Amino acid sequence: MPNLLEKAAKINLQDYKYTLEDDRIAKYPLAQRDHSKLLVHKNGHIKHDQFFNIRQHLPEKSTLFFNNTKVIPARIHFKKQTGASIEIFLLSPVSPTTEIAEAMLVKNKCTWHCMVGNRKRWKAGDLLERFFETSNGKIKVTASYSVYENNHIRFEWDNNSIPFVEIVELMGTTPLPPYLNRDATDEDKPRYQTVYSKNEGAVAAPTAGLHFTDSLIQNLKKEGFSDMYLTLHVGAGTFQPIKSENVLEHPMHCEQIQIDKSTIEYLAETQNPIIAVGTTSVRSLESAYWFGVSLINNTGKEFRISKLLPYEIDFQDLPTRSSSFQAVLNYMNNNSLDTLFGDTEIFIFPGYEFQVISGLITNFHQPESTLMLLIAALVGDGWKKIYEEALSKGYRFLSFGDSSLLIP
Repeated sequence: MPNLLEKAAKINLQDYKYTLEDDRIAKYPLAQRDHSKLLVHKNGHIKHDQFFNIRQHLPEKSTLFFNNTKVIPARIHFKKQTGASIEIFLLSPVSPTTEIAEAMLVKNKCTWHCMVGNRKRWKAGDLLERFFETSNGKIKVTASYSVYENNHIRFEWDNNSIPFVEIVELMGTTPLPPYLNRDATDEDKPRYQTVYSKNEGAVAAPTAGLHFTDSLIQNLKKEGFSDMYLTLHVGAGTFQPIKSENVLEHPMHCEQIQIDKSTIEYLAETQNPIIAVGTTSVRSLESAYWFGVSLINNTGKEFRISKLLPYEIDFQDLPTRSSSFQAVLNYMNNNSLDTLFGDTEIFIFPGYEFQVISGLITNFHQPESTLMLLIAALVGDGWKKIYEEALSKGYRFLSFGDSSLLIP
């Protein structure tokens, strides 16, 4: 789609700007998850409701796709003997594996790529230590630079029975988004987590799912809606602003995906409308579709979606949703895979044609961000009316804010 890339290079970020005052950012969650406001955009028309009534607005027999990643307490603090405080923010595993699911179960030692706060006070070769009393006895955890230039941090702990995920739980605090501009509290640990979170590895929550309760999900199922789950480990790059004048030059963050075989089978068979719960579910579903296209087109055998791949594949007649996922299913069968693991940098901007989803449940996003471009790709210039309505009606914005259901 070279013409689309040419048009994208001319996207003016100012066209995706709106004024977001600090007092419109929800700094804390509501006491009841499903009592947030809900803006419904369907066929160009807007309605207002509360989230617990969302079933009244979903297309009949919809399947909701949830991202069941689990946020880890990725902010880890050490104190040097000098008293200097060092913050280590976990980003992605380096060794002995780069797969997040495996990395969380590693014992004794591991290395992660991290962001380091107060880095100038922590020199290469300096060893940081913390001690913990646990039911398994006293544990010493150390952190040191593996590669100083790349912020590769080596963690070691002296207990053979404890996996890294438990070390992180002992040491870390909830990685709240930077725009909340506050310290995490004890209440944030459960509330910055979906009720269906399962697979540890995210450093940011898939916030569209924060509005769901167990009872709401059960009620939706009783009324004929289906729920399906996949995993995209949300990375800190989701907050990275676009700084390039040419948006195509923006370095899209890479995030890991895992999808069970039963989910791929469902996607290959169902004709029901698919509603993505959150932009992370959109990225996962659309990326998996393009992996199927690559298999059919014989242009790739690994589930790795580069940021512009959907616009570069030379395929005049794109395969249907069903046939693409059937190709993925065949790949899994041929390779005896029960779970599909992959990486995606997919960049969705105006002009993109959605191949999988029929609608999206999402919060309200920062101006001039990649997520605003995704919203505009789905609803066109209608995003302006949506955001004007939300601002005028007192909606709360960003991670702990209110919700929208967008059906183009």
